[in-house]
Amino acid sequence: QAQFVESGGGLVQSGGSLRLSCTASGIPVVSYAIGWFRQARGEEREGVSCISRVGGTLYAGSVKGRFTISRDLARNTVYLQMNSLKPEDTAVYYCAADTASLYACSFSSNEYEYWGQGTQVTVSS
Repeated sequence: QAQFVESGGGLVQSGGSLRLSCTASGIPVVSYAIGWFRQARGEEREGVSCISRVGGTLYAGSVKGRFTISRDLARNTVYLQMNSLKPEDTAVYYCAADTASLYACSFSSNEYEYWGQGTQVTVSS
């Protein structure tokens, strides 16, 4: 059974940076498209970024140019580097894994079979 664990969340001031990690166990992370999603209190979950099995990436417009997704196959981990953070980035961030997609990834949460427990990111103004 594959498992995914997020870490790296915390409290940061506006303009600061955080790096989130999503570490896979049970199967190589390259076997999945990995997505980062977030859900703010009272809001719907939204896709933030994803990386396909072949390494293609996708970013939401609200984070493009500020967030970078990457993966370290030796550590079986996908990272989300978040720079120039804004208060509106405050949310619980989840990583999720999609076994079906090969060349592309998407922000359709229905396509993701495995989900981590989430990590809180709070950006103060």
